[in-house]
Amino acid sequence: MKTFGLAAPLAAATMTAVLASTAGTFAQSKFQCEPGETFVMNVMVSAHPYWVPVYQGFKQAAEAMGCETVFSGTPDYDITKQIASFEQDLVKNPSGILLHPMQSDPFIEPINRAIDGGVSVVTFAADSPKSKRTAYITSDNLAEAKFAAEEIVKQVGDSAEYAVLENPGQSNHDLRVTALIAYFEKNYPKMKLVGRQATNQDSNAAYRATASILQANPNLAAMWIPEAGSAEGAVAAVLEAKAKVLIMHADVTPTTLEHIKAGNIHMSLNPNQGVQGFMGFIATFLATRPEMFDPFNDYKVSGYNPMQIPFVDNGFAVITKENADSFDLNAYMKGRDPS
Repeated sequence: MKTFGLAAPLAAATMTAVLASTAGTFAQSKFQCEPGETFVMNVMVSAHPYWVPVYQGFKQAAEAMGCETVFSGTPDYDITKQIASFEQDLVKNPSGILLHPMQSDPFIEPINRAIDGGVSVVTFAADSPKSKRTAYITSDNLAEAKFAAEEIVKQVGDSAEYAVLENPGQSNHDLRVTALIAYFEKNYPKMKLVGRQATNQDSNAAYRATASILQANPNLAAMWIPEAGSAEGAVAAVLEAKAKVLIMHADVTPTTLEHIKAGNIHMSLNPNQGVQGFMGFIATFLATRPEMFDPFNDYKVSGYNPMQIPFVDNGFAVITKENADSFDLNAYMKGRDPS
């Protein structure tokens, strides 16, 4: 290690003295929960298979620290119901909540109230950036959109017609779509957007939307879809129409995985869900213990929690026919406790 402006032996001695003087002042807490201490993971559309590996990662981190976990949320795609489930979680007084907010702004007040009441809140996959949440764990949606755009051009050329499906209001899905459109406009201006419809993760709505787009645009060459539920409906419409349309989407379900294996879907860009859950728990746990370290900033006078992590990129995997078997959810869950 190089030192500048201070002789190496003196630098080492100074560092030793500093560490000795601060030993015991901080890090009073350990990476261990108190007996019965509980953390919650709250989502919408709670039966969606996407959450399964995320919760497994969440549990693995919790178990390593002796913590209890609860999976919570609403089975509906309904912001009011998800907020209600979040409120119910708060009544149980957990230490922290790892939250996937269906929409950003409606969750600002509930998140802030939870944190003001002593419950740490970290968001994952979708965000509420104007709230007091202490961390955000997700894949890089801009990188996903760029990858998808370049792959589409590679497969269908740079002067083709394309369409997108979307779920307005959900931050990660919004970004995946708007970033892809912007990337095409800037780098491949001859790519023509001929269809853009909201399907809100409803496969039936996606089927109808895709059928309508195909009927109006027989030269449609590609589709980009920000999640797997809508991709299920889109591929059904494409197959029914016997159209040749390259489909790419984010996330994966058992149904879309089978379509990837069959060649009906070109590929999926899937966030590393286990990492998302594992790191999500770590960030939520740390937010409950700001006394663990002294970060050398102004947190004492500003009053904010020093365990701030603006963004953690959990990465994403590219699922193709060749590696699809590695994403078999049933095989992953064999021998695991789903609760």
